[in-house]
Amino acid sequence: MTNSLAMSLGFVGGGVMAEAILSRLIASGTSQAKDIFVREISDQRSQYLQDEYGVSVCSSFEDLTSSVEVLLLAIKPQIFAQNSRDFTLPSDSKVRLVLSIMAGTSINAMEKIYPETPIIRVMPNTPATVGSGISALALGSQASDSEHGISQTIFEAVGSVVTVPESSMDAVTALSGSGPAYVAIAVEALSDAGVSVGLPRAIASQLALQTVRGSADLLHYSQIHPAVMKDKVASPGGTTIAGIAALEKAGVRNAFIEAVQAAYHRSRALAQLSED
Repeated sequence: MTNSLAMSLGFVGGGVMAEAILSRLIASGTSQAKDIFVREISDQRSQYLQDEYGVSVCSSFEDLTSSVEVLLLAIKPQIFAQNSRDFTLPSDSKVRLVLSIMAGTSINAMEKIYPETPIIRVMPNTPATVGSGISALALGSQASDSEHGISQTIFEAVGSVVTVPESSMDAVTALSGSGPAYVAIAVEALSDAGVSVGLPRAIASQLALQTVRGSADLLHYSQIHPAVMKDKVASPGGTTIAGIAALEKAGVRNAFIEAVQAAYHRSRALAQLSED
């Protein structure tokens, strides 16, 4: 059963991820369009969101904050960093919770702008745009169980939700944030492999994509360990174990580990730059 959000929600920024969240909130019945407000600098984009989803468009940040109880920051982090004074809450603000999906912007940096308002930092990923994402929440020092629940309700509209300490956010970024790109490379490589053994490109691509998708579904619904599924497919002396041996020889497993580690270190470096 879908939880309902009995609060008004305001988006600062109306980009792809903001659209994914607000559209899923409305489609799932979690929120009503009349309770969603957007402040987007592009008039064309604002008009599109208003026409497509029936949400309200605000002409200024002050107008937005006087209309909503939950504020969701969905703008580029450099815009926030360079213009942070423009995003302080005015005296007539109704905002009681600030959520941020700005990559690399720490809770500490946001608490300097919103010292009296609970803050929750969120890292969603791109599958959220089709309702199959996973979002990691990190709670600020003032965020209560109630605010935690509100953020969970919002992001469950676009997929699964986990809660982590903020110190784990760089690791989350490296795994689930960057992960869709790793999976895309794996699907592309499987398609190329199919072509290399004689399959037409269209058939190879369909087989590769559905194999990855179906295997993920099988792991999800059966709750078995990946190694168990691998062993069930690989029969003694068969084709699958020969393929697995080739993958291990090529170091594919270690390549995934190194990719996540490289992304993790890059995320930490970028976060440090934003703090300096």
